Amino acid sequence: MIFPDIDPVVHLGPLALQLGPLAIRWYALAYVAGILLGWRYMLRLIRDEPIWGQRKPPATALQIDDLVLWITLGIILGGRIGYILFYMMINPDQRAGLMAHPLEAFKIWEGGMSFHGGFLGVCAAVLLFARRNRIDILRLGDLVAPVAPIGLFFGRIANFINGELWGRVTDHPFGIIFCNKTIQLANGGRCPAGPYPRHPSQLYEAALEGAVLFLILWVAAHKLKWLERRGALVGTFLIGYGLFRASLENVRNPDIGMPAFPFGLTMGMMLSIPMFLAGVWLLWKALREPVATESHEPA
Repeated sequence: MIFPDIDPVVHLGPLALQLGPLAIRWYALAYVAGILLGWRYMLRLIRDEPIWGQRKPPATALQIDDLVLWITLGIILGGRIGYILFYMMINPDQRAGLMAHPLEAFKIWEGGMSFHGGFLGVCAAVLLFARRNRIDILRLGDLVAPVAPIGLFFGRIANFINGELWGRVTDHPFGIIFCNKTIQLANGGRCPAGPYPRHPSQLYEAALEGAVLFLILWVAAHKLKWLERRGALVGTFLIGYGLFRASLENVRNPDIGMPAFPFGLTMGMMLSIPMFLAGVWLLWKALREPVATESHEPA
């Protein structure tokens, strides 16, 4: 199957929504959709009183409105800084280019965002917001965790539209040749993926990290009522994402220019394995402790 020639810039009829280097791209719309839908889902969660048991939601609707702004900044700043640290600084060519032209770090419209960096940025945003508003950090995290797969789903779909982060070469019939006019023009007439069928790993990640993980967290929150257990949903998210991402790295093509890590590991695996282990510990701790009432919550 040949990858469809999809322009990453959104078009309104025959007109591209672009002004110089600034353009409305499908990738940007994916961020907007993930943030807006995540915000609405958090509001729905705090209004669903039965799933909280004897506890009350950790934040009010007004606090969630503010939290969304903090999370948005965490995603953007963390995602970009993480990409620079985890990928650009390890790639010799990109590192040299960044050292010669430091302002390149601000050109996020040219791509380059790291999920793990964005995750750490969100963690920092939630931590600072919780301290400022005197909210239990893990309980607030349990409110944020179920909405994260929404953004992951749209983000991976945008990766597919952009024809980036493609998979390894495959001979399966569902392999896609990621070489089209848009990619060739953007890379000086070259096709970086080569003329070979590859796994559409972006779609695998959208399905597992997005749809399946959302369903798992929905069941945990609405059916198992794990919002009564401090840290349970945070742990579930970390386990699910860490497991799915580390597994899919076996079919996802390593980033160009990355060194060969020992034991066949990739950067994505090395950043996801600690998430998985932290999630196991958090979930074990949450399920081991008795369900607390509002009066016995930690300060």
